[in-house]
Amino acid sequence: MDPPPIHTIICLVCWSFWLFPFCASSGSRLLPDKPLSAGSTITSDDGTFALGFFSPSSSGTKHYYVGIWYKNIPKDNVVWVANRAMPIADPSSATLAFTNGSNLALSDTNGQLLWMTNISAAGNSSSEATGGEATLDNNGNFILRSSQGIILWQSFDYPTDTLLPGMNLRITHKTHALQRLVSWRNTQDPSPGNFSYGAHPAEFLRRFSWNGSTPYWRSPAWNNYLLVGRYVESVKSTIHFTLNTIDDEVYISFGLPEPSVSLVLLKMDYSGKMKLRTWNSNMSKWTDLRSEPKQECNKFGYCGPFGYCDNTQPIVTCKCIDGFEPNNKQDWTAHRFSQGCHRMEALRCGQQDGFLNLPSMKVPHESLHVKNISLDECIAECTSNCSCTAYAFANTSTKDINGDETRCLLWNGDLIDTEKLIGQGQNLYIRVHGLSDKKRKSTVLKITLPIVSTLLIIIWVCLVWICYLGGKQRNKNIWKKLMSGTSSTSFELCDGNLKYPSISFKEIVLATNNFSNSNKLGHGGFGSVYKGMLEDGTEIAVKRLSKGSGQGVPEFRNEVILIAKLQHKNLVRLLGFCIHGDEKLLIYEYLPNKSLDAMLFGMFCLRIANFRKS
Repeated sequence: MDPPPIHTIICLVCWSFWLFPFCASSGSRLLPDKPLSAGSTITSDDGTFALGFFSPSSSGTKHYYVGIWYKNIPKDNVVWVANRAMPIADPSSATLAFTNGSNLALSDTNGQLLWMTNISAAGNSSSEATGGEATLDNNGNFILRSSQGIILWQSFDYPTDTLLPGMNLRITHKTHALQRLVSWRNTQDPSPGNFSYGAHPAEFLRRFSWNGSTPYWRSPAWNNYLLVGRYVESVKSTIHFTLNTIDDEVYISFGLPEPSVSLVLLKMDYSGKMKLRTWNSNMSKWTDLRSEPKQECNKFGYCGPFGYCDNTQPIVTCKCIDGFEPNNKQDWTAHRFSQGCHRMEALRCGQQDGFLNLPSMKVPHESLHVKNISLDECIAECTSNCSCTAYAFANTSTKDINGDETRCLLWNGDLIDTEKLIGQGQNLYIRVHGLSDKKRKSTVLKITLPIVSTLLIIIWVCLVWICYLGGKQRNKNIWKKLMSGTSSTSFELCDGNLKYPSISFKEIVLATNNFSNSNKLGHGGFGSVYKGMLEDGTEIAVKRLSKGSGQGVPEFRNEVILIAKLQHKNLVRLLGFCIHGDEKLLIYEYLPNKSLDAMLFGMFCLRIANFRKS
């Protein structure tokens, strides 16, 4: 048997790759006389996107879908799926083709209709919806146009789980239904999953994620119709979110100010996280620039009524609003916060009630939006209503669809899903009892405490300075009198009318250069003698008794008193002493030319000689 043709081998190899089962390309257009079948794809002109049949399953029973994916990314690359709820079991004879009514229809082998564009629902007239072609643009938008070039249908109007730059997601429903991004069921099943992302019908200034019909995460309220995010180094640009008004409906979109080589998308992940992602070509993987909710504390209502998630701390956790305490302290300690907090003092409606300002907050859920009023009117609106528990006010830089540049939000009852944010948010004013007294006491403390503290510091500095100057002058006078021999002033040791000065160990260390060998005059059995110079220039001799001499403080004291009494013109005068821990030191006047030991020994020998002669 002859070997199969080379093109057959290539197609068989391509079928083995996940998400790339069909390799043949038919350009960027789908024409009425050329339907798309298994084995062919449509590719955008720049080669970024491809449209065709694919199977996300890598093993087991495979289901096939028509979708759009990034052509040059090997994994997690699908951005749009047509028949996500109606998979194809056998793609061999399935086709995507034009119908007689100029719609696009996906049919399986048995001719069963699995998916179709509905151009009549888009409001196109029969004269417009004739002929035409379908093209895949470089931004990933699959567009069906009439023969006159009018857009009859486009995939950007029917998002699945991914929002690409330039796509619009409808968040109001005046004429049309709300749009949501709906997650896949899992990584290998693109059928609609449990999680979705969009706007709340009554609160379109906030973005929501839902788990089924239950809110799962909620964004802070927008102050402006244009939100500019931080500069992202990995995409070399600033990512911005915009609110657009088209035919009286409001849409959200995101993008980059200038065309970027980076691939960025917003994806509702099957795990429940809303992810802003970029493709890292160096590492061949997706990088999450943002992922919400970031942690358990950020989930909707996680901290319960009147509790808030504090994102400013190293460990993000729930706290009670000031003036509130946990409903169940045992659960709160065990990090179970769903029961929330309650007021420590009940409101009394107008009797000493006030408003506590909490800055940088994500405001609570289910607010009442009062339009076209000033800040003072907003405060009055809440103050006059005993059921009003909080308010927030913002001046927006852009008018909304009603021409309003202000936003007054009021809350009645419990406050749910509040967070303390970093570098964003707005002031939230909570109604509490007795705030007027607290404010007055706080104001008094704020005024008096700084004054008293300043005075105490000044007094303390003055006392220290006076003591320093007085002590310095006193030491100079003492040494002057000591050297002149007229002083009997001392600090510690007294014996009758005699007083003996105590010199600080620090002064002696400085005077002897920390008892350096260069200052050493001699050494004896009871210690060493060092030369020193005091701060005023006086030269001294310091006898440092050996620590192993066995002499205690009482004996040393008696020795100081005895030496001090033996004042004679032929004896070296004792100027002072020092006791510092184990250190015992005697401070003498310094006699030049010979050491103190030699002088003392010499005088002792002279006295012995005179005694023998006599």
